[in-house]
Amino acid sequence: MRFSWDFLKIPLATYFVAILSGLEAKVPNILLILADDLGYGDVGCYNPKSKVPTPNLDKLANEGIRFTDAHSPSTVCTPTRYSLLTGRMAFRLNYRGVFTGVGGPCLITPGRLTLAGLLKQQGYSTAMFGKWHVGLTAYDKAGNAINQNGLAAVQRIDYSRELKGGPIDHGFEQFFGTASCPTTDWLYAYIEDNRIPVPPTHIVDRSALPKHPYSRDNRPGMIAPNFDLEEVDLVFLKKSQQFLRRHAIETPEKPFFLFHSMQAVHLPSFPANEFKGKTKAGPHGDFIFQMDHIVGELMEDLETHGFSENTLVIFTSDNGPEVPTTIAMRRDHHHDGARPWRGVKRDQWEGGHRIPFIARWPSRITADTISSQTLCLTDLFATIAAITGAKIPSEAAEDSFNLLPALLGKDDGQPIREYTLHQTISLALAIRKGDWKYLDHKGSGGNNYSRGGEWGMNQFALPEKSPDAPGQLYNLNEDPGETNNLYHKHPNLVMSLKAKLEELKNAGRSAPR
Repeated sequence: MRFSWDFLKIPLATYFVAILSGLEAKVPNILLILADDLGYGDVGCYNPKSKVPTPNLDKLANEGIRFTDAHSPSTVCTPTRYSLLTGRMAFRLNYRGVFTGVGGPCLITPGRLTLAGLLKQQGYSTAMFGKWHVGLTAYDKAGNAINQNGLAAVQRIDYSRELKGGPIDHGFEQFFGTASCPTTDWLYAYIEDNRIPVPPTHIVDRSALPKHPYSRDNRPGMIAPNFDLEEVDLVFLKKSQQFLRRHAIETPEKPFFLFHSMQAVHLPSFPANEFKGKTKAGPHGDFIFQMDHIVGELMEDLETHGFSENTLVIFTSDNGPEVPTTIAMRRDHHHDGARPWRGVKRDQWEGGHRIPFIARWPSRITADTISSQTLCLTDLFATIAAITGAKIPSEAAEDSFNLLPALLGKDDGQPIREYTLHQTISLALAIRKGDWKYLDHKGSGGNNYSRGGEWGMNQFALPEKSPDAPGQLYNLNEDPGETNNLYHKHPNLVMSLKAKLEELKNAGRSAPR
């Protein structure tokens, strides 16, 4: 074979253009960081009156883009995580509530394409560390599937058997984390890939744990000897750091998708020892500060291993702030995790599902920008597919819109989503179009605002100006606090939005094919 020098005939400028085009075409690594129960008002760059410093998230926003109209697909954990991973609203499953312990089976049915599966097909290394909470299947000694919530179900587990339906069965090549809420639910043990290498041995002794208004929600479940309830998030951080270090050494040429799924800041608020007392906003403030520190550590690791420039970092939350957290933080520290919105976790009002969403991608996302595009976490699927050049099958990602133009500042201010669907823990539904939001139910759709007492939500109840209306209609531009129900003033708009909601429910999808 004769060696050709013909490449020297290519004009030098053309040669460099070809090189630069090749670099630009290189798909990015993706780091998705999902906080738990972190409200819109918990982050400094969203809430100037926040009593908790979040310097790393503020820096991330300064280096990237901050969305002010981003929403979780649901107002609670399990359905939001299903929807994020599949691009499909979870109400289509007709499943109410959340899993605890080893509840299941997994909501993601076999064969359904997930975001991790899509990226694995595109040649990505895929890993998840942290909270799963989409359901899985454990087995007893007779080989029977358990699929139940609660303590009795956990006590039946045969730990010599593999778990089914977890992250390893849905596109992730590596997993280390927990089945449900790490420090809340009945199984306090780590899963590695599809096994529990260190099984629980006894009921957790809660007498030695911190006692404060934010230590609620810690059920008396079975705990493993290596499971420290105050160190969980630091264990997850270590696993993500190990993945990044190993990837840099072994397969630096291969793109990665790392899903870092936090425990923070879900109750109970158990910050690690090194973060206790670091803020003037109590244990939950310290927990938020620890969460922010972990974001900073991950960003530093990206820089250390040479990944920073070509990594799309996305930070967001699975829903709004928890009820007792919000009550105590407002009362004790004048900090409002839902500010400036009405409602909290479980509620259909904005505070239940309007969330922080920050993205950073050097050279592609313009630094220190703000987008008012309406975004739902289901949109990660179609957006990342567009970034990586992946084709979405017609039977996948039914509620996912491509928000890449908004990320890159090329949307010309035009709305990408004409309609956005919302759901609560009770499967109450709402629909949004532009400034208008129609709630197809009375009340919050989640929390009981008639309940009194120290932890009752009646202290935040607002007078209903249209008490006989079967639904609610708000103009979020004129009334962002959702205080003036316009149901009776705009009957044609109510009828139109209700009809569209029914149409999108029955169609099985809201996104274009």
